[in-house]
Parts: sequence; structure tokens; C-alpha cells
Amino acid sequence: MPTDRRRFLGRAAALVGSAAGSAAASAGAGAGTALPAGRAGCTAAAPALPLLRAPRLKPGDTVGLISPSGATFERAPYGWAIESLQAMGLQVREAPHLRGRYGSLGGTDAERAGDVNAMFADPAVDGILALGGGNGGNRILPLIDYAAIRRHPKVLGGYSDLTALINAVHQQTGLVTFHCPMGASEWNAFSVGWFRAALFDAATPTLRNQVEPEDALVPRNHRTTTLRGGRARGPLVGGNLAVLSSMAGSAYWPRFQGAVLMLEEVNEYLYRVDRMLSQLKLAGAFDGLAGVVLGAFTNCTPGEGYGALTLDEILDDWFKPLGVPVYAGAEFGHIAHKFTLPIGLPVEIDADAGTLRYLEPAVA
Repeated sequence: MPTDRRRFLGRAAALVGSAAGSAAASAGAGAGTALPAGRAGCTAAAPALPLLRAPRLKPGDTVGLISPSGATFERAPYGWAIESLQAMGLQVREAPHLRGRYGSLGGTDAERAGDVNAMFADPAVDGILALGGGNGGNRILPLIDYAAIRRHPKVLGGYSDLTALINAVHQQTGLVTFHCPMGASEWNAFSVGWFRAALFDAATPTLRNQVEPEDALVPRNHRTTTLRGGRARGPLVGGNLAVLSSMAGSAYWPRFQGAVLMLEEVNEYLYRVDRMLSQLKLAGAFDGLAGVVLGAFTNCTPGEGYGALTLDEILDDWFKPLGVPVYAGAEFGHIAHKFTLPIGLPVEIDADAGTLRYLEPAVA
């Protein structure tokens, strides 16, 4: 996601937060239980909508490629996406405005939303994947036909700016959506393996970082860090921090009560990361969480000025006081290795082991 899509407006945080926090608390979020070491967890209210699963993908199925956020300005990513999906045994259908452009966006709001609606309505399309991220996904949320999605559930996946769409669709329909590689992502063996396990095999995998051999006594890469130990269960929500915070107070924001929150970020100064986490706190998103899993915070640097809190200090400040299990360093976000994470599905995290486990299949 480009740096210029930073949409956070700190001046509105407290005002929006009061209303959003009250709404989230009253709405409930699905059964969730935090089980930190040494104390009992608590169970949240039932979800407002029943959980809805899409049919699993199988070889020969057709995946629709969409550009609901930013435009793609070079030819190569289209080829990468199409050939990668074909290599997994899938057929590809391009949405009508996949190659469109309106400023930095992949078409006008009506065109981009129309592509999402058309792919869900098309009986020949079995799943839907974003080509890439960018910005502007929030703009199309009021134009999506959520009733039609509920009538025709399909696999829907993406990450980064797709945080807006995948959370909104789950919130409005109950459909389990996926924070996963996009069409133009690097489809390495790690990412393909978790994608297939979740979406083809309907498995209940335990997601664990792959620690690769290194010429060192102790591995330094792909490590997880426990901020607060224990296990927690709840529906998984979240994604990109900037996009999630920009949705605060809207009808498309997830229910956080009893949930496991996942967050990642890219290309943000650390003071902005701190301010966006502050907005989530003020808006009530941290109230009643069951647990937290943090992915990659790629290229998040101090920037100019007189110094800043470190990322470790920021994460400690906001998450340790919650008193729930929290771990950092999970392999999702703007990095090569990507888990496929089910938005809305009940999961269990083990903050000591650095794992996230599906509690049931994410597809039918």
C-alpha cells in the first residue's frame, strides 16, 4: 500500500470513538474466549448474523480477478496473476474494469463496485480475488450488493487495502472472507500451501511461521515474540491498521467484542502507527478483545524529528495492558510469506507457541 494513502485524521478520534465504542459494545461479535495463563476467560455475545461459508475451490474452478482499490500501471502483474492461478489448476476471468483507471484508482467507484457485484452474480465464477491493493477501497463499500452476496456466497480474498472489503462483506453478510495473497502476489510454496489448505482442502490448519535454516546458533528471521502469554479463542477480524482505523464508526467496521484482532502495516512513520492504535482504542475496538496477533510492520520507521518510540514500545504500550494473549511477528502483511487468514471464522491463538489455529473449516 503506498505511503500517500495514509488517511488517519487524529482530530476526529475521540468524537468518532465514543459513538463507535458504544455501538460495538451493544452489537456483540461472536463467541470469543481469552485464556491467558493463570486466569479464566470470558465469553462474548452471539454474532448478529449466522456464519456463512463459501463452497471450497477445486481444480477447474473459475476465479474472477477484480481491482476494487488501486489501479495497476504495468502489464507484468496481470500476467503473473493469471499464470499463478492457472498453475494452481484454476481458470481466470477478468472483471470488466480489471485494467481500468480513474486517477490512482482501478476505475470509478461505480465501476469497481460493479465489478465486485458482477463477479458475485455470475454463476460461472466460483471465487473472487483482488489483483492488488492500493487505496480507495472504502469508497465502494456503500455500493456493494450485500444481499446478493449472501444469496451467492463465494470465496473472496485479498489483503492491504482489501481490509475494507473483506471486513465489510463479513460484517454485512456473515460470509467468511480471506486475508490472503492477491493475484499479483509472490505465490511461493509457503503462501500456496496455506492457501490450498484453507480454500481447496477445507482443512483446519495450525498456522506457524516457517523458521528456515540459517548460519547462526539461533535463528533470527521469521521469529514470533510473545507480548503476553496464553491462549485465546474468538472470531478473527482486522487486517491493515490504517485501513481498519479509517473505517471507525461506520456500518462496515467489524465487531470486536470477543474477537481475535489481527493487524499489519507498511510504510508508516511510527508516530502514525501509535496514533492509529490510539484511534482504535478510543473507538472501543480494544474493549473486550479475546486476543491479538500482530503481523509484519514493514518499513515502519521513526522518520524525521527528535526521535520516536520504537515499534516494540508502541506495541507494548497498547497491547500489554489489555490483559489478553498477544503475540507479534506472524507471517502476514506486506512480506513474501503470507498465511491465509479467515475473517470471521472462530480461531484459537497460542501466544506462547506463536500459532493460530482454525477451529472449523472456513469453506464448505
